[in-house]
Amino acid sequence: MTGNTSAGNKVPPPEEPFQRQSVAMGISITAASMLLILAVTSILEGISALADDELYVTGTDYVYKLDTTTWGWIHVVLGILALICALGVLFGTAWGRYSALGIAALVILANFLSLPHYPAWSIVVIALSVVVIWALTTWEPELT
Repeated sequence: MTGNTSAGNKVPPPEEPFQRQSVAMGISITAASMLLILAVTSILEGISALADDELYVTGTDYVYKLDTTTWGWIHVVLGILALICALGVLFGTAWGRYSALGIAALVILANFLSLPHYPAWSIVVIALSVVVIWALTTWEPELT
């Protein structure tokens, strides 16, 4: 009856590495899926600009005088790059994470500059980009 079975002497077990790894994996999968959504919306925005020029507002006088075809190609290229970065983030590569941050920032810039042409779509894509940047910067893979 002299064993160390007292409830007051028990020390809680340390946090298992599996728990930290699963949280980091969940955040990375969330960031990759949001980046995939961002890439698809950017590609669709570009395709809509290339296919139907009347969908975009072209009558506004804006400092950046690019036609809708140019904006369409910019959005398609950024969407394809975001798609490649999303696959890199999904597989957990460092280049995917850092390049995804850069591409998300470029997508914000491109959509801000094309805001007068299609404001609703640009605001949605800017908001998605901000969420992607947040998710990628909160994930700390070195803790896994």
